[in-house]
Amino acid sequence: MTTTNPDQPNLLLVDDDEVFCQVLSKALRRREYNVEIAHSEAAAAEISSRHHLEFAIVDLRIAKDSGLNVIKTLIAKDPGIRIVVLTGYASISTAVESIKLGAIHYLTKPAQVDDIIQAFYHDEGNANTNISTQSMSVKRVEWEHLQKVLGEHHGNISAAARAMGMHRRTLQRKLAKKPVRQ
Repeated sequence: MTTTNPDQPNLLLVDDDEVFCQVLSKALRRREYNVEIAHSEAAAAEISSRHHLEFAIVDLRIAKDSGLNVIKTLIAKDPGIRIVVLTGYASISTAVESIKLGAIHYLTKPAQVDDIIQAFYHDEGNANTNISTQSMSVKRVEWEHLQKVLGEHHGNISAAARAMGMHRRTLQRKLAKKPVRQ
């Protein structure tokens, strides 16, 4: 970490969007966090091997890397790390897998810095969370199914496409689109 203060917590920000990382890291530093940035799974692993990290913000899609693998790596290195997943490609299956792998919270982009920080300290579920009375759209159900099958095949697009009887490129095209809201 470049200029670290030993009294401030160490935080790893893992995202392939360099501008986003600059903006978010600046805001986090103003809130007294020592911030290290990684733009790939390998860089995140390398940084975690050199530093004791209390917190991490992990994007699900990091170029061609998977944020789920980053979570697994960070938890293996330090089981006490508090990880918040921040993604523009939210799905039920990735939310469940993130939590199973050890993340403590799952937020969708865009998110406010204070909401991200608050998520680090949010240890319990909220039974008063509003439950939607509207069912998911057909497009959203399709997106969720694609994510579930992809997860079952450990992110292997070819294997997931074969399992669904779909051409690999068709699946890639569908996955490249942002998920539709409910």
